Amino acid sequence: MDIFEEIVRLRREGRRAALATIVRVNGSIPSFESSRMLVREDGSIAGTVGGGCVEAEVWAAAKEVMRSERPRSLNFNLNNDPSYDTGLICGGTLEIFVEPVLPAPQLVLFGGGHVSLALARMATQAGFEIAVADDRESFANRERFPMARYVYTTFEDAFQKIRPNSSTYLVIVTRGHKDDMRVLEWAIGTEPRYIGMIGSQRKVIAIYRALEAKGVPVETFTRVHAPVGIEIGAETPEEIAVSILAELIAERRGASAVRHKTVQIAAKSAAPAARG
Repeated sequence: MDIFEEIVRLRREGRRAALATIVRVNGSIPSFESSRMLVREDGSIAGTVGGGCVEAEVWAAAKEVMRSERPRSLNFNLNNDPSYDTGLICGGTLEIFVEPVLPAPQLVLFGGGHVSLALARMATQAGFEIAVADDRESFANRERFPMARYVYTTFEDAFQKIRPNSSTYLVIVTRGHKDDMRVLEWAIGTEPRYIGMIGSQRKVIAIYRALEAKGVPVETFTRVHAPVGIEIGAETPEEIAVSILAELIAERRGASAVRHKTVQIAAKSAAPAARG
């Protein structure tokens, strides 16, 4: 198997991996400098960096690299550590560089209004791949969203074709409560990296309550960032887009403050005092 062809395939499918490469050797080892091993997010591997305990440690490091999205270097002194004597390793030292192989994060915008347009423009510059869905043809089209890879002219079409994964970010900014609720009900039944919904806290609570009445477990709302965006006093579509993009980046880079905010808001929606 060609490892680089496999990387292209994984990225096309939106799947994560980590690539381990031997970058420095000294002495005798059972592999060659520039030998590579690809670790997929399901734990399967392609290629090798020598086998034995070294490969086991590289595999574990690769899983962490995928989670953190940060590369790391591993150094092994095979002469001095008897635990590496597996029969596969002859001695020497080596350095292995492990780097994440990540698909471009996909931002799916449900609603093609002014906020979505501003967010699509900014998010493209931040490295997000854009998809947009709206049931109004004048809002969901290539002329309005030339940066979008996918344009869906109905929400149902998007529901059928989008398969959210750990690289997918869903932002719900439709023109009304009814569509927001319909999209959110679909979204919380999928497994994206991020779900955000625009609106006041009163609107968010109302939608949560309506979905709860339909049998949606209230604990699922803790996954939703709503009201969407970091609080910066935004008023214009462009300012709102900045606040949302900041939250997307914070989620992508693992900023814990964003997650705490989401849990607190979802907890308020479940409190008896909020029922009035």
